[in-house]
Formats: sequence, C-alpha cells, structure tokens
Amino acid sequence: MSRHVVVGTAGHVDHGKTALVKALTGIDTDRWEEEKRRGITIDLGFAPLELAEGLTASVVDVPGHEDFIRNMVAGAAGVDVALLVVAADEGVMPQTIEHLAILEFLGVRAGLPVVSKKDLVEHDWLELVLADLGERLATSQIVWEEPVVASAVTGEGVDGLRRALAAAATRATERSRDDLFRLPVDRIFSVAGAGTVVTGTTWSGSVRVGDEVRVLPGEIRGRVRSVEVHGTQRDEAVPGRRTALALVGVDRGAVRRGSVVVADHHWRETRAVDVLLTLSSTAPRPITQRSRVRFHIGTAEVMARVTPGANDIPPGATGPVRLRLEEAVVARWGDRGVLRSYSPVTTIGGAVVVDPWPHPRPRRPRGLEQRAATDHVGRTRALVALNGSRGLPIEELVVRLGVHPSEVETTIKSLLTDGVARVGETLVETAVIDDVARKTLQVLAQYHEEHPLEPGMPRELLRAAVEHPAFADYAQEHLVAQNRIAFEGGVARLADFHATLSSAESAMGKQVQRALEEAGWHGRTPAELGEIAPADKAQELVEFYVRQGTALRVGRDRYYDRGALESLRDTVLGEVERLGRATPAQLREKTGLSRKFLIPVLEWLDACGLTVREGDARRSGIRAGQSPPKTLDNVRRGGVA
Repeated sequence: MSRHVVVGTAGHVDHGKTALVKALTGIDTDRWEEEKRRGITIDLGFAPLELAEGLTASVVDVPGHEDFIRNMVAGAAGVDVALLVVAADEGVMPQTIEHLAILEFLGVRAGLPVVSKKDLVEHDWLELVLADLGERLATSQIVWEEPVVASAVTGEGVDGLRRALAAAATRATERSRDDLFRLPVDRIFSVAGAGTVVTGTTWSGSVRVGDEVRVLPGEIRGRVRSVEVHGTQRDEAVPGRRTALALVGVDRGAVRRGSVVVADHHWRETRAVDVLLTLSSTAPRPITQRSRVRFHIGTAEVMARVTPGANDIPPGATGPVRLRLEEAVVARWGDRGVLRSYSPVTTIGGAVVVDPWPHPRPRRPRGLEQRAATDHVGRTRALVALNGSRGLPIEELVVRLGVHPSEVETTIKSLLTDGVARVGETLVETAVIDDVARKTLQVLAQYHEEHPLEPGMPRELLRAAVEHPAFADYAQEHLVAQNRIAFEGGVARLADFHATLSSAESAMGKQVQRALEEAGWHGRTPAELGEIAPADKAQELVEFYVRQGTALRVGRDRYYDRGALESLRDTVLGEVERLGRATPAQLREKTGLSRKFLIPVLEWLDACGLTVREGDARRSGIRAGQSPPKTLDNVRRGGVA
C-alpha cells in the first residue's frame, strides 16, 4: 500500500534549501522572476519527490528571509517531516533558530537536519558546525534523524539525503482519508476553461470531482470541476498531497490565502478560539489582558486580542487564553498555531486549539485543561458541563473533539451512564434534566392551586413555563414513566390531581346547574349567570360541568343542561327527518326559538355531522341504516358513532 507525506524545508536565507530540493526532485521551485533575479525564495514552492517504493512526498520549499516569515509559516502548516537546512559555511543562524521554533510550535514530529554546501568548507569547520547543530537539536521536541551532509553543487550526499528522508517519513503520522475533508488554501489563480483554481495541502479527508464544497470563511459554495496532484489529473483528492482544485461557481476575488475548502456540514468559521498558549522563553514580555498578537493557523494570518484564563503568562510558561480574532478562521481541536508579536514582528510562541467554538460567556476561558485532555470522553464531558443548559449539539463533536467521525457514537455511549443524557441530537447533563423535571412539577402544582377546577395545564404553556423548554419534552416523558404527571389530550396534570369543587363552589355549582335546567332550550352564558357568581367564576363552574358531562357548550360561550340540549336535538332532527329539508324558519316555528338561539344550535349540529347545510336549509347527516344517537356521548365531530 502506498504512503504519502509532506516534507517542508526550513532554515536561514541563502542556506541552499531550494538548491537541495532541485537536486532531489529536478524541479526549481522558485517560480517568480523576482526570486530568480534576487536569488532568494520569496513565496512557497512545490515539487513531488519519490522517496522509496510505495513512499512519495510533496515537498514544500519555504522562504528563509525574515521578511517572508508569514509565507514560511503558511508553508510549514501541515508538514509531516521537516527538512532543516544549515549551510556549512555559516552554521546555525537567527532564522535557523526561528524556523526551528515554528516547526516545534506547529507540532511537527519528524525531522532531518541537513548541512548543505559541504563543498565550501574544510573538514574541521564542518565538524564544528555539526557539533553546534547537534547541541541545538538535543533539546528539541522533534525527533531528528542523524544529520546528513550534502552538496547540491557536487551531488555528494544527495542519495543519502533521500534515504534519510524516507526513514524520517516512516515516523510521520498517516492522515486519514475517511476523516472530514479540509484543504487550507495557499495559492489562488484562474485558468481559462477551468475557472478559479485553489491549491494547498489536503490535511484530511477526501473530495472527488463533482462534489459540492464550501470555501470558508465566507460560506462560498461551489463544485469541484477537476482535481490535480502535482500537475497530474486525478478523480479524487486525498490527504498529504499537494492538490489543485478547479472550482465551479467560486469567484477568484472571494478566495484568498488562509481560506479553507471543506466538503462537510460540520465545519464553520469562528472569530474566537480557546487555546493553550506556550510563550517562548525568549519572548520580550509576558502575555497580558488584551495583548495584540498575530495568529497563524493553517495558511491564515489574523490579528487577535488575548484574554488569559486567569493570570498573565510569563516567558517560558504555558497557560489557557482566549484569542478574539479580528478576522474569521477555520479551526479544529488539536490544531496548532504560531503567535508572533504585533511590533516588532517576531515569533513569540505557539498555541494548541482546545475549543474552536467557545461560547462568548464567560469571556475568560474555563476548564481548558479538561478540554485539552487526550481522552475523548473526558473532553466531551467537559464541553457538556461548560455548555450547561444550552446542551451540546452532537454534530459539533467531530470538530470540537478533533475525532474521527466513526468515534463519535462510541464516545457518546461512554457518557450516557455517567451523568449525561442524549436528548435528540443534543447532549446535556442529567442535572439539567432533573432541574427541568423539578420545575415542571412546581409549575403544575402552582397551576392546579390557581385553577383548581381545570383538568390541567395546556402542554405548550407548560413547556414555555420551564427554564429550559428545549428539554421539557424529554423531562416530561420521564415524569410520565415515573407516574408523577399525566397527559390527557393536550393537557398536563400531576398524576394524583383531579379537579374537585370546594364546599362553597359545590353550593354555587348546584345553583348554576339548576339555572341551566330552568333555561331549557335557551341555555345561559356566564354573564347571564351573574346573579349566582361573577362571570369568570361562572365560566369556571360551567366548564367544570362540561368536563363532568352534565352540561354542554354550543358556540363560544352558551351553555346548556345536557338533557335539555339532547331534547332540542331530537326535536330538530325529527322535524328535519319529517320534512326532508328544513329551513330555519320552519325549525323556528317547531321549536319556538328565535334565530339568536336557533342558528348556533344548527351550526353545532352541522359540526357534529347530524345535519348538513344545503343553502339555507338542513337535511339529515345520518346515513341510511343508522339510528339517531340516544345521547350526545354517541356523537362525534363529522358523523355519528
């Protein structure tokens, strides 16, 4: 199975990096006329390299001059193997040290030091340079191969350099093609017939010709017209390759170095990141509140203000900070960045992204140590706790945890037995659900106290009354399972609650029932029961009797004794059956009711399906072979039960 890595050069200006790349690959990576005229590399250059059977590399050649460090950092991002070049005639120089620090801050794991220009020095001097270089690298976090001595002019040591690079490449972490696709952009240009072309190193995942993609920041949408890897057409872009994508529907002016091409909905841009910041021991001053720095991540460089988690960070120390960015970037847990001072511009530290989407409150980062842990479950638990009652959307985990998509469900399962609940596609602490449940019980108890004659509280009103309505349904389901609350239709009540009349209400209610019986076919409105009780209290009582089945409501607010309304129904239906079609005038003559009382009853019978309106008349809605209902319990809306 073939393997591919990204090799990045590093080292002081004019130490022979580009010449060595040409000796290895046969390609001059200096593309610009100014580079050839001045004899120094200004921008990034690229070349493919065959290291061994089944092992290839994309070489990124970076500028060594201090004026072009921003280009160097953009090229070093995503490097698997560092090729640190030191000229034999000059030895270790300032940009050697700065480039080495940048490689370490970016988390490069494997490296190969090369002493170039061997043809220019004597053996004794070469030994001194090698000794100094070895001493400098002894404390480095990067695992370095034994130094290789070479000359691009004579070709001496080039074959050994290739073999040593292959050995270093075996220690590089292999990138996953099944992960989320991400390609930080370092070049943009237009090609006739192809449109906008972006190039960069594919950091993870894969994308195929015809796939829909987005360019962030800016949420620009397009489609992949074609894929090239080092000038060769491919059907698919895979990790660790220098890749060019021709994009349909993407304007060249909308993309810049620092943009990121993605192909999944999980990604989004951010204007703040929580990071663990390591300040170089050589930094001139500590990092304090609102320090302004240059933040390099991927191929982007943005200005940022620093908010330390607690105390200032002195040189040589590591601490949690929030970076508030002046421009949006794309980041993921575990991404590494470089910090450079605002002025004068020097490299002062590095940062590891702990949370690409921190919540704006609190303003200072909290719990970064837990969110920085290598344990996926621990990081998730910390994020769930930090999000509190907001909950943690599961779709964010791939980016906020920096995990492979296939690991998300396994991580969640480990949490569900340890104080975390899954509510739909959100994770939340069970303590939050418990709070919602307690609030639900309190709200229902208060509602019953204030409305003792009502069967319960409308469910939507209950959801809106709790502090976290997003989790109300989940909490209510558990309360129902525990037989602590019950639902009847759209009404919620405490499981042991039943509407009852007090002794005073019972006496008043008997008067209301008697008044309805006396009203007969005319019924009564709450206002018309004012001699017995105030209108609002009268309405509570008649609604109570409607629910008990001894009274019935017609229209919006006219109430009838059940027996009286059934008698009126039978009279109307009998007349309709006798005449075949009966007009309101004919029914008014039969019942003695005015239109004020008759028409609402006819409309109610229509709604029940007992009559059907044809013009101004009514015919029977009872189908052939059916019998009229004996009581209104047998009536349902739209027909006869």
